[in-house]
Amino acid sequence: MSIDNDVLRGGLHVSDELLGTILPIVVYWVYSGLYCLLGGMENYRLHTKKDEDEKNLVTKKEVVKGVLLQQVVQSIVATVLFAVTGNDGDSEGNQHGFLVLVRQLFVAMVILDTWQYFMHRYMHQNKFLYKHIHSQHHRLVVPYAFGALYNHPLEGLLLDTIGGALAFLFSGMSPRASIFFFSFATIKTVDDHCGLWLPGNLFHIVFKNNSAYHDIHHQLYGSKYNFSQPFFVTWDRILGTYMPYALVEKPEGGYEARPDKDCKDD
Repeated sequence: MSIDNDVLRGGLHVSDELLGTILPIVVYWVYSGLYCLLGGMENYRLHTKKDEDEKNLVTKKEVVKGVLLQQVVQSIVATVLFAVTGNDGDSEGNQHGFLVLVRQLFVAMVILDTWQYFMHRYMHQNKFLYKHIHSQHHRLVVPYAFGALYNHPLEGLLLDTIGGALAFLFSGMSPRASIFFFSFATIKTVDDHCGLWLPGNLFHIVFKNNSAYHDIHHQLYGSKYNFSQPFFVTWDRILGTYMPYALVEKPEGGYEARPDKDCKDD
């Protein structure tokens, strides 16, 4: 079912541009909220609830404030981007076939992955940037869903917002296509930080870059590995920063993403 350029919602006309700006934010809180409801499932957690409470270096109140700040900046940039590009999603979207849309979405995924890998890795290699900017995200030693976008404001702008803008511009997608791309990217990012390993989760089945893979990176021994986000592990494999691991079921319940010993000792 297609979305008209101006959709009637309770007497209000909502443009594709507005949906592309607002819906990913709504999706973020709805999807992470669902994971909050599942948070007590100790048999599927990668870390215990006790570890989450004791090891993390920031309160959940501060995390919520940080995420909301990033989403405000994200909304402003998206509004400006749509206004500057003046992309007519209605006329272009109707002319593009399914294969064109698939190509645009794939190109956007590759661009976003590439941008985030190199920016993310550089923020670890540059001691000043890590200490003053990126270390804020790593205050979450035990990740959880609604902390996925908890970053320093400058990091949120550089990695997520500008990375998303580049993916939008160079893929050639319309505002209508961006609704689906950015909502999907948001769901994927939240899932990667959910701290759970649920049987049948399609993200865990389809993507090597998943909650266990990213959990490795949040641990001290994994900070030089697994920089890739949010979709593929390609750049980690090509550039030697891929840390293989085994998902081990713990006797007391739950799982552990256990890296290969050689990598861990490095």
